[in-house]
Amino acid sequence: MAKNMQPIAKRCRTLGISPAVMGYSKKTSIKNPGGNMRKKKSEYSMQLTEKQKVKFIYGILEKQFRAYYDKAEKAEGKTGEALLTIIETRLDNVVYRLGLAATRREARQLVNHAHFTVNGKKVNIPSYLVKVGDVIEVKEKSRATTRFKAIADGENASVPAPKWLQKDANLLGGKVVAAPQRDDIDFPVEEHLIVELYSK
Repeated sequence: MAKNMQPIAKRCRTLGISPAVMGYSKKTSIKNPGGNMRKKKSEYSMQLTEKQKVKFIYGILEKQFRAYYDKAEKAEGKTGEALLTIIETRLDNVVYRLGLAATRREARQLVNHAHFTVNGKKVNIPSYLVKVGDVIEVKEKSRATTRFKAIADGENASVPAPKWLQKDANLLGGKVVAAPQRDDIDFPVEEHLIVELYSK
């Protein structure tokens, strides 16, 4: 399975996003602080940067990202907004949003290791798209691990879940109570530039 192993702080600086978006609230980089102060970007460069930003934040490679775009293009409403909301429903992102992992990278690894169930059935595919009504929980056998014991003891109790997810600390999981909306996206992105890029 292909993995994105790019250095977090360096890549965040290049794309103009805060490492906190990735779950790395204390991660900073002071190398070459003026590295982004370059000449004005071309239209293509801005479009490409927006696409790379979203791909990097969610840990998605190009082939899968294109498939999400094609699906969003067929959905009702604005293609860019549909794209972002589809990606938000990835299982690894939902695990991260529920506070069951410190970062999306950790969430992806935990899902790969089959620590979660969706509606009582084991799912080990990070790209699995959840639906309204789905219940995501830590698998019974996994609850005894040090990682999930810490969460059960309130390690991430202060991590707020977005309004489309209902967090259930007792179950070490949560429920999808609504479809994510555009204002649930917690980082700056101009999705219309991605649409323009793929529309060429």
